[in-house]
Amino acid sequence: MLVPYPTWLYSGDNAWQMTAATLVGLMSIPGLAVLYAGLVQRKWAVNAMMMVFSAFCLTLIVWVLWAFRMGFGTPWISTFVGWPSDVIGHAGEQAQANIPLLDGDLPGFRFPEASLVYFQFVFAAITPILLLGSVIGRIKFKVWVIFVPLWITFAYSVNAFLLWGGGYWGAHGALDFSGGYVIHLAAGVSGFVAAAMVGPRLARDREGGAPSNLPFVAVGAGLLWLGWNGFNGGDPYFAGADASAAVINTNLATAAAMMTWIFLDMFASKQKKSSFVGGVNGMICGLVAITPAAGYVNGMGALVMGCVASGLVWVAMIYLPKHVWPFNKVDDALGVVYTHGCAGLLGGLMVGLFADPKMIIYLGLGKTPSITTAGLFYGHPKQLLIQAEAALTVIIWDAFVTFVILKVISLFTSLREPDAVLEVGDLAVHGEIAYAPEDDLVTAGISEGLTGGGPFEEPAELAQD
Repeated sequence: MLVPYPTWLYSGDNAWQMTAATLVGLMSIPGLAVLYAGLVQRKWAVNAMMMVFSAFCLTLIVWVLWAFRMGFGTPWISTFVGWPSDVIGHAGEQAQANIPLLDGDLPGFRFPEASLVYFQFVFAAITPILLLGSVIGRIKFKVWVIFVPLWITFAYSVNAFLLWGGGYWGAHGALDFSGGYVIHLAAGVSGFVAAAMVGPRLARDREGGAPSNLPFVAVGAGLLWLGWNGFNGGDPYFAGADASAAVINTNLATAAAMMTWIFLDMFASKQKKSSFVGGVNGMICGLVAITPAAGYVNGMGALVMGCVASGLVWVAMIYLPKHVWPFNKVDDALGVVYTHGCAGLLGGLMVGLFADPKMIIYLGLGKTPSITTAGLFYGHPKQLLIQAEAALTVIIWDAFVTFVILKVISLFTSLREPDAVLEVGDLAVHGEIAYAPEDDLVTAGISEGLTGGGPFEEPAELAQD
C-alpha cells in the first residue's frame, strides 16, 4: 500500500503554508512591480519592473544555496547568524521542516522543509524590493544586481536569525510576528542609507515626478493588501485560530490606517483634499505597523495601532523632509523610510504596549502552558524595553552593512546612472519603453531601432559606465 503523506505531515497545514507563501510572493511579483511602475514617471516603468523581478530571482538563488540556513539553521557566529549551507538536496526539500534553535519551543512542524524554505524566501525577497523604492529612478541596474545578493547575505540573514531563527533577540523575548523589524524597519533604514549614498534624482524629476498610472497603483496596492493575509496569516506556521486572528487584525489595522490618512488629508492638510496615493500610503502604514503584532494583539489593539501609526507617519512625512536633518538632505523617492521604516518601528514598539496575554499563539496541553505574550498595558513593561533594544540593533547593523556594501561597489563603478541616462530613462537603460508614444513617427523609429533596424544605439554621451 502507498500513502501520500509521511506520519508527521498534515495536508491542511502544508496547503495553507504554500498558499500563504504564494500570496506573499504575489505581493512582489506582480504587486510591487506594478505599484512601482505606476508610481514612477513613465520613463522609469520598465526599470522598476526589471529591478523587482531580478531581485526576486537573485534572492531565491542565494536563499537556497546558503542564506536560508544563515537565517534559520544551526548557530555559526555565536547567536547572531547561522551556518551557511544549501537546502537543495532531497532532505532540504522533503524532510520535516525544522528550525534547530526553536526545537521544543514550537509545536513540531507538520509540513516539509521545502514549504518552510519557500515561505521564508518570499519574505526575504520582498525586503530588498521594498528598499528599492528609496533609490528608484537613478541607481544603476548593474549595481542593483550585485547589491541584492550581498544584502540578503550580510543584512537580512542576520536579522532573520536574531529574531526568528532562535538567535539573540528571539531568545531574549523580542517579538516580531511577521517582520516589522526583520523586513520593514530593515528596508526603511537600508533604503535611506542607500538613497544618501546613491544621490538624488534629477531636480526636474523630483519636482515633476507625478505617478504615471494610478490604476496600476490601485492594482499593486490591492495585491499588497490581500497578499498580506498570507504575510501575517502564515506566520504561526499552522492553520489555527491564531492565523485567523492575525488575518482579521491585519485588515482592521489597515482599514483604520487608510481612513486615518484620508481624513487627515481632508481636514488637516493645506489642500484639504483626499488623494488616492495618500490613502495608499496610509494603507501601507497600517499593513506595516500590524505586521510585528498581528497574532499578539486583539482587535481593539489592531485598530488603535493602525490609527496611531498612520497619524504619526502622516505628520513625519510632512515635517521631517522640510525641517529635520538628515531627512531634508536625502531623496527617498517613495518615502520608504516613513511608510516602512517609521511604521515598522512604531508597530514593533506598540507590540510592547498592546500584546494581549489572552491571545493564545499555541495551546498547551496538560501541564504545558499555552504560549502567550504580554505588553506594558497588560502588566509587562519590560517588553517595551526589549522591543526598543532589538529595533536599535536592526537599525545600526543594517545601516552599517548597507553602507559597507555600497562603498565597496562604488570602488569599481559609480552607484548612480549618469545624468544623460537619467534624462532618457528606460530606453537608455534597457532599450524598451512601457508605453507606446502617441506620435506614429516616433513609434516607427523606436520599433526600427529595437527590432527591424537592429539593436538600439545609445548616443555617445550615454555609452559610458
